[in-house]
Amino acid sequence: MSSTSNQPKPRLACEIAADRVLAGRLMEKGHSGLEVCAARELAPGSVVPDLIENNLRQREAVRAGIAAVLNDVAGRSKDVIAIVPDAAVRVMLLEFDTLPSDAEEALGVVRFRLKKSLPFDVDKAKVSYHAQKLEDEVRVVAAVGLSTVIEDYEAAFRDAGFSPGVVLPSMLAALGAADARKPTMVIKVDAHTTSIAILNEDQLQLFRTLENPRGVTITGEQLAEEVYPSVVFFQDTYHLNIERIFVAGLPESGGAMPALRGQTGAEVQELVASAQLGASSGGSVPRWRMAGVVGALVS
Repeated sequence: MSSTSNQPKPRLACEIAADRVLAGRLMEKGHSGLEVCAARELAPGSVVPDLIENNLRQREAVRAGIAAVLNDVAGRSKDVIAIVPDAAVRVMLLEFDTLPSDAEEALGVVRFRLKKSLPFDVDKAKVSYHAQKLEDEVRVVAAVGLSTVIEDYEAAFRDAGFSPGVVLPSMLAALGAADARKPTMVIKVDAHTTSIAILNEDQLQLFRTLENPRGVTITGEQLAEEVYPSVVFFQDTYHLNIERIFVAGLPESGGAMPALRGQTGAEVQELVASAQLGASSGGSVPRWRMAGVVGALVS
């Protein structure tokens, strides 16, 4: 979801989550990690992710959090990739026989298809899409957010003195950190949702965001139970087995690994490696929370 075009991708990314703000700056060219990162906790109730309602319930606290973390990492740059909660954006996979070659016409076709699938008027939404050409069809990954919700996040960045040139939902941002050349599942847990994506040959083939009342306290067995229907759907639809699973968002992801491995037989590992975080974080920034920032920058 880009607010500008024909501009280099920012070297800064900042994620607003329900309980904290996180930011990082990409290393210079030739490196695949962050030079520096920072995090700041938010008071409970500061951000309440939602598709329709106002998300930023304590705007000054959120603005101050954005300013604090970005001023720690930004240097002279003011352009930033803004990452918003998954519950604030609907991500959908759509299939078409063809799409018009004209970008404006194609966007109109995508909007028309979305009309009956949203709890709000698509004409009042920001829509961004990526078309994946397959053998006999076009598969579209569409990200849709109510304009008032997205613009509120953008305004918080501008009030903090930064320019949100690109806006991404957290899970789509995190996928940038995943090697998905073979059948791969990515699981990202946050305070309110569990997001699941399955990719193969770098093509997104399944995307789901589920309510997660347990938050990051979810056990490995509970997580395996939640993702099981997605595993079965992928196997039945594509006649392939999941070969690798990446996990993000859990403070003790090692506890989930045996359950996920036992369910699928796949190799299970954390999505973000320690080497991808800047040494200057000093271990104070939780690596398990940084998937959105890291993925947005290294993709």
